Amino acid sequence: MKRSSALPPTRSISLPSRLHPTSFRVEAELNKLRVWEVRSCSSSETLTAETIQTGLLSLAEVYRCVEELVYSSLTQQAFVSHGKVLEDALERSVKLLDTCGIVRDTLQKMKEQAQRLQSSLRRRGTESRFEDDISCYIRLRKKLKKEASKCIRSLKHAERKFTLLPSLEDYHLTMVVKVLREVNMMTSIVLRTLLLFLSSSGTTIKNMHLGCSLISKLRSSEKGKQSTNEVGSVDDVLFCVLRGTEEMTTADRKLENLVISVNCIEAGLDVVFRRLIHYRVSILNVLTR
Repeated sequence: MKRSSALPPTRSISLPSRLHPTSFRVEAELNKLRVWEVRSCSSSETLTAETIQTGLLSLAEVYRCVEELVYSSLTQQAFVSHGKVLEDALERSVKLLDTCGIVRDTLQKMKEQAQRLQSSLRRRGTESRFEDDISCYIRLRKKLKKEASKCIRSLKHAERKFTLLPSLEDYHLTMVVKVLREVNMMTSIVLRTLLLFLSSSGTTIKNMHLGCSLISKLRSSEKGKQSTNEVGSVDDVLFCVLRGTEEMTTADRKLENLVISVNCIEAGLDVVFRRLIHYRVSILNVLTR
């Protein structure tokens, strides 16, 4: 999957001074995420684990502020006659939670397979066994890429609905609705970016078909060196090990770096997942009052 080189349009929510102070904190945090979005979508930069972690932590902070906004008395008064808005937000949060669960499962599977391959490298078994372990790793990566692609398409489809806004006379309520839609959009974008990171390929195998003849193709293919992230660099180093141009200790180090990166991303995603749950609880509490 290729990342788009076109930068996303800048979105902004104009907030008058009479609004609740939390509104301005939400807007400030959303602006940080918009800047992150532009940078992460830039074709000139490699999508790294650090970039993903930054986006996840920033998103978690947005949810913290939004939870305060939903609980504010001004917002609750505005929702008295417009409960449908919160019901809509509740429905969309379910989709985002489901996607978070899928991404968490993908991260776990990739980490487990990377650790198995790491163990195989350290045992230094027979060449045929070693090649089998690499094939298993690549097959899993291929499967996860397909699942990620399907998930990305689903998120993009949902994003088209986030831009639809109801016609409301209450300005504060209109602002809150815009914020909730923007938060949904940014959550989708962060998750899509994370899936793209996990789908990254090394520069040596980007254009190869990964099938039963994987090993021979790895050995015969040779591409120019380019900048890759933690996921793609593992692909590259495995290619070099099979060609005999790289030491297994280097592959072990790259795999260890990938495992550490995935652990950090998992921690950030867990924070977002918990914030999403708190966000749902806050909406449910307002709806049941």
